[in-house]
Amino acid sequence: MQIRKALFRCSSERITQVPNDDLRDIAFIGRSNVGKSSLINMLTGRPGLAKVSGTPGKTRLINHFRIDDAWYLVDLPGYGYARTSKSLRQDFAKIITDYVLRCEKMHYLFVLVDIRLEPQKIDLRFIEMLGENGVPFGIIFTKADKLSATQARRSVERYKAILSEQWEELPPMLVSSSERGTGREDILDHIAKCLEV
Repeated sequence: MQIRKALFRCSSERITQVPNDDLRDIAFIGRSNVGKSSLINMLTGRPGLAKVSGTPGKTRLINHFRIDDAWYLVDLPGYGYARTSKSLRQDFAKIITDYVLRCEKMHYLFVLVDIRLEPQKIDLRFIEMLGENGVPFGIIFTKADKLSATQARRSVERYKAILSEQWEELPPMLVSSSERGTGREDILDHIAKCLEV
C-alpha cells in the first residue's frame, strides 16, 4: 500500500462527534511517549501531520486523518501518563474505551509498545481488555533503532512468552522505527489486508 494523500479531518471529544460516513477507521493507541505521532508521520510520509510533542500526554482528543479518501487513520489519546490529574486520566479512559469498544467505525486497532521496555502492566491490562471484548488488534513495537537486532528480537520474544500464558493465538506483531522508517511497508501492508476484510 502507498499513501498518496493524508489530510487532517477533525478532532473529537466523544464518539458522537467522529465523522459520520462509510470510511473505516484504523486506529493507533499506546502509552504516552511511545512515539505514536512520529510513527503516524512516518507511515503517511508527512512529517508534521500528527503533532510531535516533548510533553507526553498531549493528544487528548480522537484525531481523524483522511487517507487517500479511502479510510481514516485515527490518533487516539495516550493512556497512563501520571502527570495529568486523576479526573483527566478518567476522561482519557472513558474517551478511549468508548471509542475502542463502542465506535462502529473502528475497524482495527494498533497498540504501540516501546520495544526497549519490559512488558508494562498497563499495556498488558489494555491488551487483555481488547481480548475480552473481541477487538481486532495488532501490536507495533516502536523505537527499534534504539536496540540491536538481537536485543529487539529478544524483546519481542519476551512479549510473546508473557502473552502466550493467556492467549491461544497471539496478535500480529510488527517492529518499527520512525527514525529509520523500519516496518513502514509491513504496517501499511497489514492495514491493506485489514481493509480487505
